[in-house]
Amino acid sequence: MTTPLISLVWTDHVTGRQGFLVVDRLVRGVASGGLRMRPGCTSAEVAGLARGMTMKEALHYDPAGRYIPLGGAKGGIDCDPRDPGAYGLLVRYLRAMRPYIESCWATGEDLGLSQDLVDRAAAEAGLVSSIQAVYPLLDDESAARRRLADAFAVEVDGIGLDELAGGCGVAESVLAALDRAAVPYAGTRVAVQGLGTMGGATARFLARAGLTVVAVADLKGTIANPAGLDVEALLAARDGHGTVDRGVLRPEDRELPGDAWLSVRAEVLVPAAVSYVIDSTNQERIRARWIVEAANMPVVPGAEAPLAARGVTVLPDVVVNSGTNAWWWWTLFGDVGADADEAFTHIRRSMRALVGLMLDRAEADGTTPRAAAHALVTERLPVIADRFGWYR
Repeated sequence: MTTPLISLVWTDHVTGRQGFLVVDRLVRGVASGGLRMRPGCTSAEVAGLARGMTMKEALHYDPAGRYIPLGGAKGGIDCDPRDPGAYGLLVRYLRAMRPYIESCWATGEDLGLSQDLVDRAAAEAGLVSSIQAVYPLLDDESAARRRLADAFAVEVDGIGLDELAGGCGVAESVLAALDRAAVPYAGTRVAVQGLGTMGGATARFLARAGLTVVAVADLKGTIANPAGLDVEALLAARDGHGTVDRGVLRPEDRELPGDAWLSVRAEVLVPAAVSYVIDSTNQERIRARWIVEAANMPVVPGAEAPLAARGVTVLPDVVVNSGTNAWWWWTLFGDVGADADEAFTHIRRSMRALVGLMLDRAEADGTTPRAAAHALVTERLPVIADRFGWYR
């Protein structure tokens, strides 16, 4: 990977807080990547996320599909989304970034922000849509926009399809790894850090597949039960930021410190909230067999080698959590319709194939799944560049 094409630092004239935009690559003149808001967000973090988006787009390239990969980009705002002034800051950021969103950056929700909030702020900032840069690439813009709007209106047992798509992909990655290792679903224990959009949906899909969710962590701490948590009750008791109302806990559910999810007895850990949460020090506490990266960049580079040495396999974010981004574009470009069953079938099939390809490559090369994913991207990027051009 080379230097990003565009890297911007924005300072809010009202609060002095900073926001960032990094466009790693453009394909057909457009890049895709969400906008996150969290305290401590940095330009370097956003650059890493933008590079990851380039990889996610490339990994889902299917010459037979209507959806053709875009470039990678990412936005970030250094602010606590619970801050009373966060929404005004978001509007001012989007207003400042309007020329890029109109021309080359298709964005949406990420950590700390919901799509509804992004859409509302984008309208207030004078934008047609947060993804309007993609519209010139569509064969039938009105039909495509209607299809995506219809898909966002679909709910499955009280949760929107747009919130479930990514978790379906994460869960399928877990199930693919278990199947490959011939590990039965029943009796396999899972701990999830973060019960927001991605973590909550992942917990639901895994519980419904027969796995036992023994711990979830949110801003208030870790909720644990070795016999299994009532996932649906926890999901129904979340606030808009994924924090669970402890009033729904059963007598046998325990409240533990916030980082206790790392060391619970579980075969699978799913970090699904913040970046850089597993480092070279706390990795020693992990007893799981798999870490499945639902969040972006949750395992720091220095932690992966000692984890691998202890037999812990890390399934990387660029594959595992790529289903959300892919589902948006599959729907908009017409590879899937506004139907939950059709979407889940497509996501599962695509993620199964991608995880299998990555693990086959890792086994053949004698390397980690992350290195194998990077190798696959390295092979695909020249093909995409040759066919579509980086900067057209």
